[in-house]
Amino acid sequence: METLYLLVEAEVGSLEEVARRVRAFPHVVEVQGVTGPFDLIVKIQADHITTALDVVMHRIRRVPGIKSTETLVTVSGP
Repeated sequence: METLYLLVEAEVGSLEEVARRVRAFPHVVEVQGVTGPFDLIVKIQADHITTALDVVMHRIRRVPGIKSTETLVTVSGP
């Protein structure tokens, strides 16, 4: 199982709608509001990294109200 985290910056006034839409996508297992330069952290899990990245590139990043994203791919521990 591959896991990645997506940091999402939402446009002002669109946070709740963005979170609602992102939660509905397959492979999204958790969405949390956070403080700092980003508004949401999204946990995505899939059998293959290409599947997880496809969710980011072709689904989540197209959601209206998303200003920017940053993708963090997990790696095996030390």
